Amino acid sequence: MKVVIIGGGIAGVSLGILLHKLGTDFVINEKESGIPARGNAFLMHADGVSILKKIMGEDLHSIELPGQFIDTFTLKRPDGTELKYIKMEPWQCMRRSSLIEVLYSLIPLEKFKKNRTFLRFLYDDVTGKAISAEFNDGTIEYGDIFVGADGSRSMVRQSLFGNTNFTPIEVKEIIGIVSMPDAVAESPHIFTKYLSGTKGLSFGYIPTSASEFVWFIQFDSRFETKDALNRENMKDFCHDLMKDFPPIVHDIINSNDFNNSYVWNATDFDLLNCFHKQNVVLIGDAAHLSVPFTSSGTTNAMVDASYIANQFANCTDLNSIESAFQKFYEDRKELVEEHLMMGREMKEKFLNPSPEPEEDYKIPLITPRPIANELLPKHKKIHLLYFTDPICSTCWLIQPEIRKLRLEYRDYLEIEYCMGGLLPSWENYQRGGISSPEDAAAYWREAAKKYEMPITDRVWNNDPILSSYPPSIAFKAAQLQDTDKALLFLRRINEILFMEGKNIVDNLILYKTAFETGLDAARLIRDLNGRAQILFNADLELAKKLSIAVLPTFIFTDKFNNSKILYGFQKYNAFESTLKKLVPDILKKSEKISPEKLFTIYPTMTTKEFSFLLNLENNSGEEELKKLNNAGIIEKLILNEKVLWKIVKDRKPQTS
Repeated sequence: MKVVIIGGGIAGVSLGILLHKLGTDFVINEKESGIPARGNAFLMHADGVSILKKIMGEDLHSIELPGQFIDTFTLKRPDGTELKYIKMEPWQCMRRSSLIEVLYSLIPLEKFKKNRTFLRFLYDDVTGKAISAEFNDGTIEYGDIFVGADGSRSMVRQSLFGNTNFTPIEVKEIIGIVSMPDAVAESPHIFTKYLSGTKGLSFGYIPTSASEFVWFIQFDSRFETKDALNRENMKDFCHDLMKDFPPIVHDIINSNDFNNSYVWNATDFDLLNCFHKQNVVLIGDAAHLSVPFTSSGTTNAMVDASYIANQFANCTDLNSIESAFQKFYEDRKELVEEHLMMGREMKEKFLNPSPEPEEDYKIPLITPRPIANELLPKHKKIHLLYFTDPICSTCWLIQPEIRKLRLEYRDYLEIEYCMGGLLPSWENYQRGGISSPEDAAAYWREAAKKYEMPITDRVWNNDPILSSYPPSIAFKAAQLQDTDKALLFLRRINEILFMEGKNIVDNLILYKTAFETGLDAARLIRDLNGRAQILFNADLELAKKLSIAVLPTFIFTDKFNNSKILYGFQKYNAFESTLKKLVPDILKKSEKISPEKLFTIYPTMTTKEFSFLLNLENNSGEEELKKLNNAGIIEKLILNEKVLWKIVKDRKPQTS
């Protein structure tokens, strides 16, 4: 079987490499006379990077993965006001020429046919299938399967389905690459974007290496002057557009060589009814196109190439290939249409700014599809109202029991976290024999000895917490964004307080922790004095209404509104006994969880938690932890002579 690939860009060459690895005969036809490296740089999602690594295979040892990984996004107004600051799944930003050169090096030169501009297909009179591709220079390439990978203005697509109806060009982009090592060193992994709040105008810059940025200006096409943009007037045009933007923007423009810059017209077309016609199939931008707000093009090209290669690997004969192409369309159409519509929505908001809440502004990147959370209850037969507080030591000490409860009874249990308002202030405070920071320090020392969970009383000696309200409000702010990430946030500020001994009232600590746990840090800080305050007050009112005087308090309620209440620290069997009273036939999860998998569910654990969750004696637990540590799966953190174990491999943690 011979595959004729039309288009030597990223999609076509990636497919060629994968076919080469499969031992499938193929040829790549490219209209350029050399390597088609036109274009500056782009972002590639983790899905695309994974496929690229697969394509490179053993060559990863000798050829460096091109580009710079990007794991942070910050969005600002031109005056510097920060709208968003979030940690992202890692992307890779790379020069297009760097990627193309790597890809071309992985295929024998004889597999490339250059200076070939596609003209038409020649068909079998009986079957109606394509038997060859003819090019403008008169050459003809015969084959069994034909792949159109010839980009957004695909002539293959036109030959199959006629003229494409592109959307009007309402947004344009100017793109360039600059060498600014010192500036890159200040933000080596950050995608920075400035967005006007009054008109369709933005500026962004992203590192492509340790020394250079790719930068772009997105602008409403109506802003373009009557004189067509060219390399002579482009610099002045950029400065004029960016007159209200900060100095770094103008520094980048001044450092740019406009002889190597491009103006791109943002357009797309509706989802096709199919991506193939008999034995001819489209991939990449030839098959589907989105406006650049989503940065989805390169990733989708890589995914398409990988998918089609897998179909070739699994097809036993030519007769099965058309059904494979139909499956390709069915499997890919929903996601690519999602990217298409996301791009259009973002374009509309870009062109018509409105005073919408900053939290409603979408990140200009495609995001991974949500993965079902293993700990989310499927039946929710029991609701647990859990009153807690970020500085409550008993709530920290009972973490092993709470985590085990979520593991073993996740099919039945839904937990709602409410803040109990443990410490309004020290003025006239008297609770549980504690009336001062010194009392709190002594209580923590005794509790740590009794329950074997690590606690340091350092905060009470060095920088006493004056109120638990600020971190409680911060938790409610986190819940406004994402309830799962809010639990990760709460767990992390617990560790910062009880193990690192730092004052979690500090807004800078809250800001950094929000970012670390995947929340929008800028939004969290904004919400502290807004909606989060309202939610926190509602929690306090509920606690008052239910006469909650002890933290933690656990209120279990079944679907018939029968309730059971537990106060303070509880042994695990007390929780189980309560659940069985409400649901007599309740069954806990019986499957054995491996030590390694446990860290993908709870990315940080104390020795006590790890041993308790796996039903191991402490000595056995420590031995297992040492094995994971020696294998490079987890790292051992020493915090004030206390030990915390943390996953180090690239795994997706679940909520705590």
